[in-house]
Amino acid sequence: MGAGMVELGPGMVEVGAAEAAQTVPPAKRRRVLALKTAAAAAGRRPRRERRPSAIQRLFQACRAVFRGPGTVPAPAEVALLRAMLDRMRPEDVGLSSDMPFFRNRDAPATEGTPAITHTTIYKSEKFSMVLFFLPTNAVIPLHNHPGMTVFNKLLIGSMHAKSYDWADPDDPPNESDASSADGQLRLAQLVVDDVFTAPCDTSVLFPTAGGNMHRFRAVAPSAFLDILGPPYSIEEDRDCTYYTDIPYSEHHMTSNELIGNEQEGRRLAWLKEVEMPRDLKMCSVRYGGPPISGR
Repeated sequence: MGAGMVELGPGMVEVGAAEAAQTVPPAKRRRVLALKTAAAAAGRRPRRERRPSAIQRLFQACRAVFRGPGTVPAPAEVALLRAMLDRMRPEDVGLSSDMPFFRNRDAPATEGTPAITHTTIYKSEKFSMVLFFLPTNAVIPLHNHPGMTVFNKLLIGSMHAKSYDWADPDDPPNESDASSADGQLRLAQLVVDDVFTAPCDTSVLFPTAGGNMHRFRAVAPSAFLDILGPPYSIEEDRDCTYYTDIPYSEHHMTSNELIGNEQEGRRLAWLKEVEMPRDLKMCSVRYGGPPISGR
């Protein structure tokens, strides 16, 4: 109860009414009284303003953090988004591990690589929020994120991730003989090669660090949320490039002078650009989770 007000009942009187009347404008007292009267008539308390959903709060934070092409969020901003994503649950985007898709742990009975489904929650020039759904054994091939900062949050399932950064970001690809089967090769350093199971920490990659080129394979039916800032754009020279990785020691270009020891050599690989794999099948569905506003 506020100052100058007490609950009234049999044998009770209002205390401090004169003092309260001096501080509360008459019009406001009438509005408060009308609100309480209506709430009492309905048998409930006055309704409080609902707190924004988790996905709405994340959207608002992304809108403040991402400033468009050519920019990278500051460390404090990265920490903010990472912390918010670490707290994200499947239910925050309308998912549940009890859904039939996630309960069927067998690989789909189809030829080739299983299809991947994605749904876009939001997309602008500055950032995008996309959900991906991978059945068991589905693979997102090794690909890059040019000029992007990407937050990846595994919500359901288990995935094997393998990622690389260029060994020397400023070193151009090796120019081989055009008639050679090698094409253009470039030396990369392994960043991650591990299996992740939800719930787990959010991963973050940057334009030249954190594993900008990565590959995913679903060990079990999985769903993850990607936030890309900025998103892919062919018009702005941010198209997706695919690669195949060749173990460092298995290529004739390898020189022992480039590595200090055998262990370091195992963390190096040659990456070769390839066309988008023909067996990569992706389909899009409409987002059906909690809506976001302020588009």
